[in-house]
Amino acid sequence: MKLKDAADDFLTSKRIAVTGVSRTPGSHGGNVVYQRLRERGYEVFAVNPNAEQVEGDPAFADLSSIPGGVDAVVVATAPKHADETVREACELGVTKIWMHRSIDAGSVSDTATRYGREHGATVIDGGCPLMFGAASDGGHRMMCRVLTLFGRVPRQV
Repeated sequence: MKLKDAADDFLTSKRIAVTGVSRTPGSHGGNVVYQRLRERGYEVFAVNPNAEQVEGDPAFADLSSIPGGVDAVVVATAPKHADETVREACELGVTKIWMHRSIDAGSVSDTATRYGREHGATVIDGGCPLMFGAASDGGHRMMCRVLTLFGRVPRQV
């Protein structure tokens, strides 16, 4: 599937969990994604097992703690935590998973990608939801073009 199609499908989700949202936001990628999706009208849920509150909203220890579940998950943790998150998402029936990556390694884990796909999920292994559709802005769209050239954003998922 082309990345744009997978991204468009992901962004049709109404309830999105963002894992790895920090208690001390600064410029952490997870917090930026969380804030923008919230601003754009998505119902977003912060997942951080070490916080009770993030960005003024309740935080949840894991995906299964979110009342009513979610349609999609943005993984913005260290890659070593992605496997557990993807496994939990699949167990909960979540089929849209995005592992955030910008210029660094981001949250992408090859084993998590493989596991998710083997269990029926569409796993976007790189890039950022803010590079696409109504969630995007000019800076993120430009970054998407550049990072795609360097293989940090996949062309296919």
